[in-house]
Amino acid sequence: MAKKKNSKPAPLPQSLALPYTGVESHAHLDLPPFSSDIEEVLERAKESGVRYICNVFLGHEAWKNNRQLFEKHDEVFFILGTHPSHIDQCTEEELDAMRTAFAEDSRLRGIGEIGLDYYWDHFPREAQKEIFIKQLHLAKELDTRVIIHSRDAAEDTIDVLEAEGFVDYPVLWHCFGGNTELAERIVKNGWHLSIPGTVTYPKNEEAREALKVIPLDRMLVETDCPYLTPVPYRGKRNEPAYTVFTAKCIAKALGIEIEELWTTCGDNAIRFFEL
Repeated sequence: MAKKKNSKPAPLPQSLALPYTGVESHAHLDLPPFSSDIEEVLERAKESGVRYICNVFLGHEAWKNNRQLFEKHDEVFFILGTHPSHIDQCTEEELDAMRTAFAEDSRLRGIGEIGLDYYWDHFPREAQKEIFIKQLHLAKELDTRVIIHSRDAAEDTIDVLEAEGFVDYPVLWHCFGGNTELAERIVKNGWHLSIPGTVTYPKNEEAREALKVIPLDRMLVETDCPYLTPVPYRGKRNEPAYTVFTAKCIAKALGIEIEELWTTCGDNAIRFFEL
C-alpha cells in the first residue's frame, strides 16, 4: 500500500497575521515539496507578516539551477554552502564556484548552512571538520556571514569556531534548540541564534527555558521548512507563514507582546544580513 502523503495545511487564519516586519531566516523553498505551489507559499508569507525570507541553497548547483524561482521576488535573499551531510560535494572546484557565485549575485548574504552533524553517520567527524574549516576560511575571504548547522555536535562546533577566530564574528546559530548552558556560551561568543518551530513542542521545555538567557537583540526566528513544522501543524509540510506560531510561543515564554517580539526579531535579521 502506498504511504499516504501529508496534506498541506490550510492558510493561516487572518486573525493570526502580524505586522509586515517579520523575517523568516532559514527556508528551503527550492526543494521538491514546494514545486507545485511556491507562489502561493510566498503570498501566504506576506499575508502573515513576513517581509523577507532567507532561502538556503545546499550547494552551488542548487543555487545555479533554482535561483530563478525567486527572480520576481525581491523579498527573498540567499545563503549558500555545503551541508555537513554532503561534504563529499565540497571539492576545490565547488569552493571556486561559490566564490564566483558571491561575486555575481548580490542576493547571497552568507555562507551556510555549514558545520558538523554527528546525528547522521555519513562522514567521519574529522572529514566534516576539515570541510567546515575550509568554508569558514572562505567566509573570511569573502567578508561574509556564517550560518551554522550543528546537530549533536555543539561542543566541537564551538571549539572549531573559537579556534578559527570567529568569536565576535557575524555568526548565526541556525535551528537552536539547546539548553540554557549552550545558549549562554553562544551568546558569550557574540553570535546570534535562530529559533525554529520545535520550540512549540510540548515536551521542549528546556529550549523554552533557554530563551530567557538570549538577549532580544540576538534572536531571530525561522522555519527550516519544509521541516520542523510548529504546533498546531506539526507533522505537515512547514512553510514561512508558520513563523507566526513560533513567534507566538517565544513571546509567551518571555512574557512580552508578540508584535514586539516579531518586529524585534525581524529588525535583528535585517541588521545581521544587511538587508
